[in-house]
Amino acid sequence: MPKVFLVEDDDTMRNLISTLLGLEGYQVVSYSGDCDMAQILHNIRAEMPSLLILDVHLRQSNGFELLRLIRKDQGLCNLPVLVSSGMELADESQREGADGFIVKPYMPEELISKIQGMLG
Repeated sequence: MPKVFLVEDDDTMRNLISTLLGLEGYQVVSYSGDCDMAQILHNIRAEMPSLLILDVHLRQSNGFELLRLIRKDQGLCNLPVLVSSGMELADESQREGADGFIVKPYMPEELISKIQGMLG
């Protein structure tokens, strides 16, 4: 069962995505936008998820900051990261090192298709 980390500041969206991915057979570990980036990074290192779904606009910081830290970390630099935003930031996401981008709002099938494509 692939493990997916989800960093999303919208509680409703985080719960919906977690439920959807759980129904699709993924193990989901979710974090709110209030979580400490250092702690999330530590947890990613400790648990080595198969994929990270990362919201760009978080309450305490910017998701791109976490993405930069991940890409600089030798043990995490190959972690697949799917960036999510309500704004069209596909080009910026790619420049920052994301493996994929999805714009909100999206249909569940679109999210599952992106994840399956990234995980192979």
